[in-house]
Amino acid sequence: MEQLKTYSPLIARLFIGGFFLLAGVGKVADIAGTAGYIQSVGLPGFLAWPAAIFEIVLGLALIVGYQTRIAALAGAAFCLFTAVVFHNNFADQMQMIMFLKNFSIAGAFLMFFAHGAGAVALDKN
Repeated sequence: MEQLKTYSPLIARLFIGGFFLLAGVGKVADIAGTAGYIQSVGLPGFLAWPAAIFEIVLGLALIVGYQTRIAALAGAAFCLFTAVVFHNNFADQMQMIMFLKNFSIAGAFLMFFAHGAGAVALDKN
């Protein structure tokens, strides 16, 4: 049980960090599509690059456990913002699921903020 307690923060960081790393790389791979999606909600398309870079840096920071508490706050804010702005059509079941997914990930980020990166990380709580 003690090993699970030691390694579960690392596993959680790998899951969530990997998710954001892949999402950011995906945005870079189709930056025009990302810009179009951003524009579809009335925001400027040039935000595609900062969003992609943010997701990549956030993912890498989580994976290695660097500045985890700061990254967690930024990640939580990002998830809440994107949920409210991009996934607010609750008549569409997929958008409702994406909204709830973003809120759930924001909750995980708040746990990282509260408890730190864990034992296996560059951060030393």
